[in-house]
Amino acid sequence: MPPSLLFDLSKIDLTAKPLFGREVIDKANPQRFEMEQLDGILWYDKEKFLILGYKDITENEFWVRGHIPERPLMPGVIMIEAGAQLSSVFVKHIYELGGFIGFASIESAKFRSVVEPGQRLYLLGHITKFKRRKYTCEVQGIVDGNMVFEATLSGLNV
Repeated sequence: MPPSLLFDLSKIDLTAKPLFGREVIDKANPQRFEMEQLDGILWYDKEKFLILGYKDITENEFWVRGHIPERPLMPGVIMIEAGAQLSSVFVKHIYELGGFIGFASIESAKFRSVVEPGQRLYLLGHITKFKRRKYTCEVQGIVDGNMVFEATLSGLNV
């Protein structure tokens, strides 16, 4: 049985226009082209260190052709990358950290279901440790109300 969600999604309008789109994401994250794994930020709570973003999975994702032919599945490592990009937008844009935010570690990860083209992957994040040089973030991925992955990631401000 999956753990509880990091926060209650029923209290957030998931159909609302994003608070931040590509312009803000691109200022915070250097990833471009195929490696852009975050499409928008829908909500955040600065005081509680919580954030909600999403990635719309399309037929044009770079991995669709080869992972897995005739049944494309989003690779787990790309789900983790999406979570890392969510957390870096949080610390760069919301907390205004300068410098480059690098991916430091995957402390734990569990994959529970698949993500396929045509789905929206909601990314829930909670910064659990925060210092100027390093932070830790719990991330969960949700598709159609089901948890598809959970992970604990760390980032480094260099």
